[in-house]
Amino acid sequence: MFLFCVFVHDLRLLGVLSEFLWMWAIPTRFSPRIILPKQARVATFFQHFFATPVLVCSDAFRVFLQRHCPVVAEPFSPTPWCWGGRLQTLVRVLIKSSPQVDYRNELIRTADGGQISLDWVDNGDSAAYPECYSRPTVLILPGLTGNSRQTYVLHAVSQATRRGYRCVVFNNRGFGGEELLTPVTFCAADTSDLERVVLHVRELFPQAPLLGTGVSLGGMLLLNYLARKGSEAGLVAGLTMSVSWDTLESCASLEQPINRLIFNRHLASNLCQAINRHRKMLETVVDVDHVLKARTIREFDERYTSVMFGYKSCLDYYQEASPNYKLPRTTVPILCLNAADDPFSPKHALPVALAKRLPNVALLVTSHGGHIGYLEGLYPRGEGYMDRLFGQFIQAAFDHPGDLKGACSIKEELLD
Repeated sequence: MFLFCVFVHDLRLLGVLSEFLWMWAIPTRFSPRIILPKQARVATFFQHFFATPVLVCSDAFRVFLQRHCPVVAEPFSPTPWCWGGRLQTLVRVLIKSSPQVDYRNELIRTADGGQISLDWVDNGDSAAYPECYSRPTVLILPGLTGNSRQTYVLHAVSQATRRGYRCVVFNNRGFGGEELLTPVTFCAADTSDLERVVLHVRELFPQAPLLGTGVSLGGMLLLNYLARKGSEAGLVAGLTMSVSWDTLESCASLEQPINRLIFNRHLASNLCQAINRHRKMLETVVDVDHVLKARTIREFDERYTSVMFGYKSCLDYYQEASPNYKLPRTTVPILCLNAADDPFSPKHALPVALAKRLPNVALLVTSHGGHIGYLEGLYPRGEGYMDRLFGQFIQAAFDHPGDLKGACSIKEELLD
């Protein structure tokens, strides 16, 4: 009943709902209010269910993507019984399968004495790239409170390894199962740990091309890193999915009543649990009891994140964490996937104007998909639209690096 209520709340087109109910002879109090003719309702239904994503980028980048990553031009048809953004977001967590992945864990030390947990899939049996030293590597950054065991990470690893690539998942401090050795965790604006990880991977495999992909907060972190490092990022390309471009706008969206009930309180609770798990280490720098009383992400960031990382206010932190205005500082090719109905990232905050004028950035926007959802088919447990996009883009970037650089007007020496 709860999911059904969310479904009804999410529907924008009551005409479509009325048409369905009429077909099944179910009376509805909405019916007398519908004035659209039947043909218009059916046309609207098909328009929304079989819409081709909007690709915002330069002409050259568009040609490259349509040639080597054809999924960008394919209609995305969400699961018929799960087409609203909130339902897509919720159901993905409940129903998505978990491919079998065997990781090799590595703990690396940081300059402040802390440690970072990396989960590797070496793919030593790769037929396409039998030589370890030159095997392309995909660096994966999970979302807020996520780690290498998230379903979307497992599907990404599956997509990459079947193509012969090596994978490494960067678990944020305190979320990879490791103990905190210093009273420091992570935030979307602090790229120091990611810089350490990229340097470590490139030192291990200096001849292997490295591509970075980030989901949700992981995507924010990746974009902030790319903007900070510019031509010295050490990556051949970047891919982000369900990024929150403007943190203030994202918070405002998540504080809407139904989003606050479904998502905000749950995420805040998960964050508080992580802080409580590392209480002994963190209570030396923050008031843990005060942090644990946070009921929203904004309250958590006011009491913990902004204090931990030395910001004057939560507003200052949110401005620094938002990657939208930093895009012009990036130099590597970046493909960004977002859904117009993502409750975490409202569509009016998408950097459409910037994507239009930056040669190295492509923004792909689907009508539906929610936050890390992109479920399709009647029983959407397996591979979905986001997974196919991931697989096709990383293969395009590794197989055609010269074409990609040329399409994004990037000089060869910048990424070598």
